[in-house]
Amino acid sequence: MVELPDLNRVPDGPVRRMFAAARRHDLDAMVAEFAEDYVNITPNHPGRDFVGRDQVRSNWSALFAGIPDLAVEVRDAVAAPDGTVWVEWTSRGTRRDGVPVEQAGVGIFTLREGRLAAVRFYLEPVERDSGDVARAVQSVVGADGRDAPS
Repeated sequence: MVELPDLNRVPDGPVRRMFAAARRHDLDAMVAEFAEDYVNITPNHPGRDFVGRDQVRSNWSALFAGIPDLAVEVRDAVAAPDGTVWVEWTSRGTRRDGVPVEQAGVGIFTLREGRLAAVRFYLEPVERDSGDVARAVQSVVGADGRDAPS
């Protein structure tokens, strides 16, 4: 198993406290780190954007209930000069119906007055069987190989 960095890699403050609470499945402590008017922006899925920590509570309540063994791990983190905190993280576990779930990605957190004010959220399901890089490029450009430069 790959050794993951400790939460001490995350700068001290609300992001670290939020991840620590998520690891403990402590919903109240987790939600307390979010500003009331928290903004969640999901650039790859703009229909999933939302505002407010009530939605954070709803989302994580469902995750903790639906994936009882949900494990959240920070892979790396850094505080940028502008005060944002970049976190690469994973989550994994098994749904109640026995289906394993794994996600990986990055969150770019904006802080205000000691709370999480916003995030640009790039967490996506891990796809182990979606093909190699050539197949991925072909799906983006629509190439079938006949029009590729030689």
